[in-house]
Amino acid sequence: MTRSISAPFAARAVALLDLTDLSNGLDEAGVETLCSRAVTRLGPVAAVCTWAGFVPQAKRLLKDTGVKVATVVNFPAGGTDVTQVADETRYALLDGADEIDLVLPWRALVKGDRETVGALIGAVRSAVPSTRLLKVILETGELTSPHLIREAARIAITTGADFIKTSTGKTTVSATPEAVQIMLEEIRAAPRSVGLKPSGGIRTVADAAAYLALADGIMGPAWASPRTFRFGASGLLDALLADQAAAPTATGTPY
Repeated sequence: MTRSISAPFAARAVALLDLTDLSNGLDEAGVETLCSRAVTRLGPVAAVCTWAGFVPQAKRLLKDTGVKVATVVNFPAGGTDVTQVADETRYALLDGADEIDLVLPWRALVKGDRETVGALIGAVRSAVPSTRLLKVILETGELTSPHLIREAARIAITTGADFIKTSTGKTTVSATPEAVQIMLEEIRAAPRSVGLKPSGGIRTVADAAAYLALADGIMGPAWASPRTFRFGASGLLDALLADQAAAPTATGTPY
């Protein structure tokens, strides 16, 4: 067996990873396992993402590692209760969350209720200080047309998202290259810096290479960094580490 990618590419991908466990049966032991994987022989991941109730534990376990702690709100349903979601956000921040991944109320958008979409994102943005990140999950697999994906991206960017993210990973269709291209085009047109997070179904080295190639092609090869690009994944880390554990004499593909 030989490596399929170069060590620099593998290290780059690891540094862009939000290592995620949002499984329904997650417990404290699972969070400990998750956090134990966050610092690897290729370097640390960007963040660990888990349920809000585990944020204090993750913060303790990752102290002094440089790894951020992310959590989700309005997840996974993408409801429309502005007060409830803003409260969820504030509690998570008080517990120490560095990053908030918010599900956009995509059903409201499909129905044409843009006011509710903007109000909910705006309320969460007001709760999240500029020193922490707000990532807005568009749930692109549930939007019925490229036009709606583009509209969701524009609303999220206009309302203050630091990142736009494809998916919760809880739907039949998650990240796709087509959706990511649309999102990157909106990011490129934005008047300020906005990041991208492909998430859901990204499990292989080839998946990672394809999405980074899209970002490099549209935004330029120096654009993707932990401040502007994340992978939302659980299995990708294992794939990257396994690839680099293959025959050390192989030169690999640099991507």
